[in-house]
Amino acid sequence: MADHQDETRAAYDGVVELYASLFANRLETQPFSRAMVATFAELVRSMGNLRAADVGCGPGHLTAMLNELGLNAVGLDLSPGMIDHASRAHPKLRFQQARMESLPIEDGALGGVLAHYSMIHTPPGDVPKLLAEQVRVLAPGGLLLVSCFGTDGPEPVRFDHKVAPAYSWPAECLAELLADAGLVPFARLLHDPASERGFLDTHLLARRP
Repeated sequence: MADHQDETRAAYDGVVELYASLFANRLETQPFSRAMVATFAELVRSMGNLRAADVGCGPGHLTAMLNELGLNAVGLDLSPGMIDHASRAHPKLRFQQARMESLPIEDGALGGVLAHYSMIHTPPGDVPKLLAEQVRVLAPGGLLLVSCFGTDGPEPVRFDHKVAPAYSWPAECLAELLADAGLVPFARLLHDPASERGFLDTHLLARRP
């Protein structure tokens, strides 16, 4: 896992300002993604534990959105360049460099974890490790929202992402991994692609029992 993470971190460190300029306001043109993030935040608020983590937060735009939606969210990212940008762009919010397989959060502390396209560069065989870590930090009843590129095929598909190699996922396959990690998937949204790649945009909501 270390090799691909080192490569991914270096790749994102090299495109911080460009990436931020392209994606910081992108959800303004993605109503389905906005709706799923808002639904996630509403459900987290309803359980009473407002602590949340935006894992793979990038330039921090979704960390800010979660806080605007009433959560006490921290942004975590592998890239120190992204963390520096996010901290400057949102100085009142909390950001910290972290690896997704070793989150700096105590067991059962969070009401919610947002993983918005943040596991797309992870080889499929390593994804269960990341999901296990996300389950570890969730309180009982806590929610996980995973978003990724989707495919209609039977298994993940590797493709050449503009920053680093990435994978698209069949929704059913990802839902099975969530269940294997001890979560209960209860909602999913698949919609037409928002990019030229042609993959579906896929969002899955799951709850820790």
